[in-house]
Amino acid sequence: MALPPKLQAALDLLRAMPKELKAQVLLDYAKKVPTPPKEVELERVHECQTPFFLKAWVEEGRVRLHFFVPDEAPTVKAFAGLLKEGLEGEPPEAVLAVPPGFYRGAGLEDLLTPLRLRGLEAALLRLQEQVRKSL
Repeated sequence: MALPPKLQAALDLLRAMPKELKAQVLLDYAKKVPTPPKEVELERVHECQTPFFLKAWVEEGRVRLHFFVPDEAPTVKAFAGLLKEGLEGEPPEAVLAVPPGFYRGAGLEDLLTPLRLRGLEAALLRLQEQVRKSL
């Protein structure tokens, strides 16, 4: 199955950019992560070195997402922004079909350490687990 269109478009954009610009685009994604409402219970992704919290659920047939990553971790917060941009509002089947290494080939491997990438994959898996439970 193909990636959701917004996620694919974001990866295509990153793939086409030189390394120096990728970092800037990632920081732009970090700025797109709104603070979740206080009443939303977020789950921590313990596999991430950086505090990474998320909540995913299905509402009216569409995936809804909230994230919290401290501003002091802009690269990790950028990954949350990329997930939010690419998966928010998608049908659950499309979100569940995203493979953990969906970002490979977009050049993120040049910017992030393997340990950080494993943590980010864990965040996607946790998000998908929450979507499954919500169905």
